[in-house]
Amino acid sequence: MARLPRYVIPGQPQHVIQRGNNREIIFAAEEDYHYYLQKLYDGCNKYHCELHAYVLMSNHVHLLMTPTSENGISKVMQYIGRYYVQYFNFQYQRTGTLWEGRYKATLLDSESYLLTCSRYIELNPVRAKMVKSPGDYPWSSFHYNALGKENKLLTPHGTYKSLGRDFSQRQANYFALFDHHIPKQTLEEIRNATNKAWVLGDDRFKYKIEALINRQVQPKARGGDKRSQKYKDSIDNNRV
Repeated sequence: MARLPRYVIPGQPQHVIQRGNNREIIFAAEEDYHYYLQKLYDGCNKYHCELHAYVLMSNHVHLLMTPTSENGISKVMQYIGRYYVQYFNFQYQRTGTLWEGRYKATLLDSESYLLTCSRYIELNPVRAKMVKSPGDYPWSSFHYNALGKENKLLTPHGTYKSLGRDFSQRQANYFALFDHHIPKQTLEEIRNATNKAWVLGDDRFKYKIEALINRQVQPKARGGDKRSQKYKDSIDNNRV
């Protein structure tokens, strides 16, 4: 069965995950992280993608990106894959694939989910119990977004810019968001949408995207739910 193309709308951010094959490590030494980040920077510049947040874990990566063209993100990931796999195989005298199939991605509603997804990404090492605070982990965008450390890779999204009049205020307000836990339900929504390639947003946003690209963007409700008045009312409300 042919694979459907991913949901891509230029100017709309996406959460991207790429894992090592069989969950094996893809970063074994500090220079590996540096090389990956350099190729990420080169790829984003070459294919005109904006990077807003990232974390490099030992066996997978999370990226929050906005493409300016339909194939921008796929081109960036191909570019990184080509150079990084060659580098890694040479460095560690190995052969074969490094990645676990295609990267996974979800198109998301920037107004409702961009800052939450950014925090989700930067809190990955904390959830993995690798560090106590996101600032203790060196390979993430937290040091720029929350602590103000210079980082040429990153381009602030408009939603991030709305946090304050200048970078110092935005940084402080973004840092303050980490005082609050991300609800478990929201964590699951982000995971499910990304792993299953559904759109991440509220019902109104999903309906808008579905109408725009003429494709299903979320799991279909079960038959019993479809026959309920509650389901019918929700569909009518989303069409307003």
